[in-house]
Amino acid sequence: MKDKNTIIGWVLIGLVFIGFMIYSSNNQKKQAEYARQKHELDSVQAVQDRAKFVADSARMAEQLQTELTDSTNEFFIARQGIDSTIVLENNLLKLNISTKGGQISRAELLDSTYKSRDPECSHVVLFDTKDIKMDFQFNGKGKNVKFSDFCLRVEKVEQDSNGKNNIVTLSWPYGNAGSLDITYKLMPDSYIVDIDVKANNMSDFFNADTKTLTIDWAEHIRQQEKGFAFENRYSTITYRDTENETDELSSSGSNAEETGEDIESKMRWVAFKTQFFSQILMADGSFRSSLLYSNMEKEEIKEGTKYLKWLRTTLESKFDPSGQNPTRMHLYLGPNKFSTLKNNEKMLDEQLGQETNYDLQSIVYLGWPIIRWINRFVFLPIFDFMTQWGLNMGLVLILITLIVKFCVFPLMKKSYMSSAYMRVLKPQMEELNKKYPNKEDAMAKNQEMMQIYSQYGVSPMGGCLPMLIQMPIWIALFNFIPNAIELRSQSFLWADDLSAYDDVIQFGSNIWGIGNHLSIFCVLWCLSTWVNTWISMRQQSYNAAMSAEQQQSMGCMKWFSYLMPLIFFFSFNSYSSGLNLYYFVSGLLSILMMWYLRATTDDNKLLATLEERKKARKSNPKKTMSMMERMQAMAEQQRRMKEEQRRNDRK
Repeated sequence: MKDKNTIIGWVLIGLVFIGFMIYSSNNQKKQAEYARQKHELDSVQAVQDRAKFVADSARMAEQLQTELTDSTNEFFIARQGIDSTIVLENNLLKLNISTKGGQISRAELLDSTYKSRDPECSHVVLFDTKDIKMDFQFNGKGKNVKFSDFCLRVEKVEQDSNGKNNIVTLSWPYGNAGSLDITYKLMPDSYIVDIDVKANNMSDFFNADTKTLTIDWAEHIRQQEKGFAFENRYSTITYRDTENETDELSSSGSNAEETGEDIESKMRWVAFKTQFFSQILMADGSFRSSLLYSNMEKEEIKEGTKYLKWLRTTLESKFDPSGQNPTRMHLYLGPNKFSTLKNNEKMLDEQLGQETNYDLQSIVYLGWPIIRWINRFVFLPIFDFMTQWGLNMGLVLILITLIVKFCVFPLMKKSYMSSAYMRVLKPQMEELNKKYPNKEDAMAKNQEMMQIYSQYGVSPMGGCLPMLIQMPIWIALFNFIPNAIELRSQSFLWADDLSAYDDVIQFGSNIWGIGNHLSIFCVLWCLSTWVNTWISMRQQSYNAAMSAEQQQSMGCMKWFSYLMPLIFFFSFNSYSSGLNLYYFVSGLLSILMMWYLRATTDDNKLLATLEERKKARKSNPKKTMSMMERMQAMAEQQRRMKEEQRRNDRK
C-alpha cells in the first residue's frame, strides 16, 4: 500500500511538472508574439517620428533661412535692427535702455550720498551691459519669441518738465499691423521704473490658451563694498509671497558655492539683494517662479574680480495676448534704506491709486520677529532721529550705546546686587562646607543652603534673569548695525568706512583665520570682553564657598570664558567696524559701571541690611512663598523621600 501511494504521488508530481512546462511554453510564445508586434509598432512610430523630425527640421531651416534672407520678414527686420541706447533719467536714477532685447542694460544711482568704490565711476552702478540679462519670452503657435534675439524698434520717447527722457516704448513688429510693445516709465523723484508689456493685433500669433509670459532674469552681482566675504553674507535672492511672508534663498555667505530652489508659491516680488542695494521686480498681481538660483563657482566670481555671485530667477507673469490688459510690473533700483523703501512704495500707491502692500522695507533684514520689533520700533526711530543732527556716525553709535547702557543699568545693578548678597553670605556657606564635607551629604547641604537663602530673601539665580533680558538688545543691534546704510562710507577715527572692517594694519597677504588685515576696533572689543570676563570670574569666586567638584567645574567654565574673546576675534575681524565700535564702547561702559558699583557698595552695610530683612521675614512671614522658599520645600521633600528610601533599604 505504501508503494502504491508513493507511485501515485510521483505520477501527480510529474503531471504537475508537465502541465507547468506546457503553460510556460505557451506563455513564452505569447510574450514573444507581443514583443514582435510591439517592435513592429515601435518601428513604425520611430519611422513616423523620424519623418516628423526631418519635416520639422526642414520647416525650421526654411523658416530660419527666410528670416535671415527675406528683408520683408518681421524676424529679419528685427534681427537686422540697430542696437542703440535710450537714456531715462531723474534726479536719483539714470537708466540705459537697450534696443537689443528691449532691456535695461545699465542702472546708475545719481544720489551723491552713495559713493562708489570704483575709481572709474563716482556713482554707484548696480549693473552694466555685460552684467545683466532680463529676457522677455513669449510662446506663439509656430514660433517662440525671445526679445534677446532681436533689436526692437523705438516707437516713442517722452520727456519730463526738465527736458529729460522719462518714458520710452520699444516694439517688436509682426505682420502688417501687429507688434509686441514694452514701455519703461521712470517715476519722478523715485527709484522705481514702471514696465508695461502689451500685444497689439497679435491674435493669429498666439495660441488661444496663452495666459503667461516668461521673464528670464540673470545677473552677475557687483561687489559694492570693501569686505568681499562680509558683503556676500547679505547678498542673495529675496522674495515676498502672496501670504505676505518675506523669505530668501538659503545661503551661507562665501561658503555657498551653488544653491538652487524651486518655489511653488506665488510671489508679489523678487529681488536681487546685496548688503546695501537691491533690484526688486514687483508684479501688479503675482509671479510664479520655477527657479531661484545662486552660484559662486564661476571663474569670474571670486574675491578680486569685483563680483559677488551669479543670481538667476525664471518668472511667469500673467499676459493677455488680445492686448486689452497690458502686463504691468514695477522695478525698484536703489538703496536698502528703510525710509527710502517705504517712501517709494507710498509714491507708487499714490500713482496707482491703490494700496499695493508690497512692504518693500521688509527686504532690510532686522532679525527674528521679536528682534525685528525691537529694531523697527526702538532703534530705527532713535537712529533716524540722531542722524538728523548732522553728527559723525561714530558719535551716533556711541550715543546709542550710552542710551542702551543707561536703560539696562537698573538690570545690571540688580544682577550685581544679587551677586553682592551672595558674597556677604559666603562665610555661612563655608560653614556649610565644613559641616557637610562628604558627597553623601550634598542633599542636606543644599537643603540647608536654600533655607539660609530663603531666610535672607536672596536667590543664587537672581543675577541671571536681568542678564538674559539684555540679550535681545545685544542681538538686535547685531542685526541692525551691519544693515544701516547710513554708516556706509562714513569715517570715524582710524576707520574709513564704519560699514566695513577697519584695516589700518594690513599684512599684504592672507593669514589663515585672520585674513589680510587686523581690525583695531575688533581687538579693542575683545580686550574689553576679556576684562569683563575677568571681573565676572572674580565676582563669582567671591560669591560663595564651593566644593572641590564645583571648583573643578568652575575652572573649566573659567577657561572657556577666557577663550571666548579669542573666538570673537577670529569671527569679527572682518565684520563692520561700526558693530565692533558699539561692542567695544559697550564693554568699556560695563567695566566702568562694575567699578562704580563695587566702589559704592559696602559689604558691612549689605550684611546689616540682610540681617534686618531676616528679622522682618521671621516676624512677618509672607502669605505666598518666594522662589527660594519653594525650592527649599522641594529640597526638603526630596530629603525626606531619600531618608525613607534608606530606611526601607535597611529593612
